[in-house]
Amino acid sequence: MTDTVGAPSAAEQQDVLIVSGMSGAGRSTVGNALEDLGWYVVDNLPAQMLRPLIDLAERAGDSLPKVAAVVDVRGGRLFSEAQEAVRALQESMPQKVRVLFLDATDAALVRRFEQVRRPHPLQGDGTLLDGILAERSRMEELRESSDIIIDTSELNIHQLATTITEKFAAPETPGVQVTVLSFGFKYGLPTDADMIGDARFLPNPYWVPELRAHNGLDDDVQQYVLGQPGARQFIVAFGAALEPVMAGYQRENKRHATIAIGCTGGKHRSVTLVGELAAHLRGLPGVAVSVKHRDLGRE
Repeated sequence: MTDTVGAPSAAEQQDVLIVSGMSGAGRSTVGNALEDLGWYVVDNLPAQMLRPLIDLAERAGDSLPKVAAVVDVRGGRLFSEAQEAVRALQESMPQKVRVLFLDATDAALVRRFEQVRRPHPLQGDGTLLDGILAERSRMEELRESSDIIIDTSELNIHQLATTITEKFAAPETPGVQVTVLSFGFKYGLPTDADMIGDARFLPNPYWVPELRAHNGLDDDVQQYVLGQPGARQFIVAFGAALEPVMAGYQRENKRHATIAIGCTGGKHRSVTLVGELAAHLRGLPGVAVSVKHRDLGRE
């Protein structure tokens, strides 16, 4: 009998991450960052549901290739079985299941709870520090068996999200997803735009009879617009100005951005320039670009 080597099955490709750690150490921030990376995140999952969740993910195959479950002391009495359940999964699926533990110093945790003015889940009638120490005692075994430990004491939420991106993003995951949007000023500014350029410094093809019915997706309009003084210089200068912005967005873990260019009706000039700007941005590292024409077809 001949062994054949093929593509890995859906079960083999499954990636399961159990997220735990101290209350106030950043579990919500990590869950949001993982969701942005395409993980299916379940928050505050009872430990007894870990195995059924993994079974469900395996049956879903490519629909749920990466699953993260947040397990912590909010589970109350159910958390007492968490460490045993996690250990059993680590032993039975060592290549598939990883445990991420988030920690921070007592001083950092006290400061964070005081900032949000919330009690610690284990505080009861005691002090905030009493609750932290009780949780640390309960978490000790799980911390010792974790695959990855991140100390978030000196990290703000943006730095923590960036750390998660660096550790868990797939190689092909873009650093920032940019939508380049054309629009017409006569229909109002796009409310979700991070930056706006104005193409109304160029002559309007609307006033050229043979171009009026065409739009910025047509070659004749593009040639007219890009042939005007300042058009290509605008693309070069605007694109160059955006290069450090895109690099900064990635450092700050801003994963989505909208760059808009407007003209009067959103039909000719802005559509042409958006196409040119998108081509420039696609050449930047870590940037994925999509194009949208908000008002094209409204006239």
